[in-house]
Amino acid sequence: MTPSYGRLAGVLAAGLLATATPALPAAAATAPVVVGTATGEVRGSAAAGVRSFQGIPYAAPPVGDLRWTSPRPAAPWTGVRDATRPGPACAQPTGYPIGVPSENEDCLYLNVTTPAKAKGKLPVVVWIHGGSLMYGTGDMYGPARLASAGAVVVSMNYRLGVMGFLSSPALGGSGGFGLEDQQAALRWVRANIGAFGGDPGKVTIMGQSGGGYAVCGHLASPASKGLFHRAIVQSAPCATGGSRTRAAAEAESAKVIEKVGCEEAGDVAACLRAVPAADLLAAYGAFAEPRPVAGTALLPRTPARALRDGRFNRVPVLVGVNHDEERGMVAGAELAPGGRPMRAGEYAPAIRAQFGADAAAVLKRYPLRAHGSAGAALAAVRTDHAWAAPTLDTARLLSRWTPTRMYEFAEKDTPWFAGYPATSFPVRAQHMAELPYLFDLKLFEKLPPRQARLAERMIGAWVRFAATGDPGWARFAERDRHVRSLTAGTWKRAAFERDHAYAFWTGLSR
Repeated sequence: MTPSYGRLAGVLAAGLLATATPALPAAAATAPVVVGTATGEVRGSAAAGVRSFQGIPYAAPPVGDLRWTSPRPAAPWTGVRDATRPGPACAQPTGYPIGVPSENEDCLYLNVTTPAKAKGKLPVVVWIHGGSLMYGTGDMYGPARLASAGAVVVSMNYRLGVMGFLSSPALGGSGGFGLEDQQAALRWVRANIGAFGGDPGKVTIMGQSGGGYAVCGHLASPASKGLFHRAIVQSAPCATGGSRTRAAAEAESAKVIEKVGCEEAGDVAACLRAVPAADLLAAYGAFAEPRPVAGTALLPRTPARALRDGRFNRVPVLVGVNHDEERGMVAGAELAPGGRPMRAGEYAPAIRAQFGADAAAVLKRYPLRAHGSAGAALAAVRTDHAWAAPTLDTARLLSRWTPTRMYEFAEKDTPWFAGYPATSFPVRAQHMAELPYLFDLKLFEKLPPRQARLAERMIGAWVRFAATGDPGWARFAERDRHVRSLTAGTWKRAAFERDHAYAFWTGLSR
C-alpha cells in the first residue's frame, strides 16, 4: 500500500533565500466579477483583495448511464450563472476531517481565485486536492494568499474512491475516471482561464499526497500532454506509487460487485449503475487506496516506469517531502478509542512485523535509544523507508530528463490539528504539515507570526516556480543532489541523504 494521509485521517477521526513573486499592476482597477466562459457567463464575488468564482461546471454530471464513463462536456447555460458558492462534494465516506461526507455524484465543478486588481496574463496554479483519492474537496483549501501573491488559482472536485476508480471488464473504461476528470478540468482551464487573467500557456499542476500521486499520473499520461507546463509534487513519491495493476484493481472491484449483489446479474454494468451511492460507498470501505490502472490508454506505463524511460510529459518539476511524514500517523493512533503511546517493548515487534528478514538491520540502524520514544523511532523508520528515500529516487529519475528542484519541509514548530489533544511526542513536519502554510485550512491551528512569515516565503517560492520554473534554489542533478531545507530560519541545503539514511535503504532494497 502506498502511503497517504488517509491513514492519518482515519486514526484522528477515530480518536533564507528571498524569493520574488510576479508584480501586480499597482494602478489596475478591480476586475469585473462577471466573466464569460465558453459555456456561459458567471458572476463571482470580490473580497480581501481577490476575486472568487466557485461552482463552475467543467463537465456533465456523471450520473445514471454516465456513471463510470469518461467525462462529457458541460452543457451551456443562458443568462449569468451564480458562482459565489462551491459545487457539491463528490461522493465519499463519512466521518473524516479531511473529507466532506457526501453521496452526491453531480459534483464536477471547479473554482477560480484571482487577484482583484490583476491585469494581463498571470501564472496559473491548478490545485489537485489530496485525501487518498478518497476524500476531500477543492474548496476546503482557501487559496487567497496564493492568489494575492500573483497567481490565478484553480481547484476542482473530481470523482473519488469507488466512483472514480472502480475497474471491471463489465464497465470498460480506463479505471481512472478521477484522473480523467482532472484532465477535463485542465482542458477547461486551457479554454477559459484567459478570461480570468490567467496565462493558458503557463499552467502548473500542484498536488499533495493523493493529489500528488495524481500529478504523477499526469506526468505519465499521454492524454495530459500539453495541458500543463510545470508540476509540483508534494509528499507523493512517483517512484513507488501512483498506479495499480489491472489485476489488483479488478480484484478489489470484484469484491464491491459481490457485496452489492451484482456478480450474478445478466448486465453487471446496468446493475452497478442502479445501486445507490451509499451502498457503493459502504461496499468499497473507508480505507481503500485507489489509483489509476496502468497498462491502459490513459496510463500506458506506471509513473515509475515512465520516469525511468523518459517517456513522460517533460516539464519543470518541484518535488518535495516533509521531514517527519509518519510522525502524525503514529502519534495520531494514540488518539483512537483505546489508543495510547506506543510502549518501548512494542517497537522491535512492530519492526519485525513490517520488515521480516531485514528487521535486525533496521533495528541496528534505528535503535530505540536514539529517538526518545518507541513512537518517534517507528515514525523515523517509516518516514525514511516509505517517503524520504523514494522521494529522492523520484527526483533522481526526473532530473535525468527535465529541470527538477527538490525541497524538504523541515519546520519543527508546526500547527497541530485544531481541536485535537497533544500527543506524546512532537509531530513536527508531519504529513500535511506544509498545507496550512500554503492554504487557509480550518483543519489546523492558526499560524503564529513566525510561522506566518515562513508561509509568506513558501508561497513566494511556489508562485515564483509557477511563473518561471525556478523557486529560488539550485537544480537537483545526479552530480549535485541539492535538496533545499525549508524552515522558519535560514533556508539552506539539507543533509538529506545522511539524515534519512538513504544509503542504508538503497542497499537494503537490493
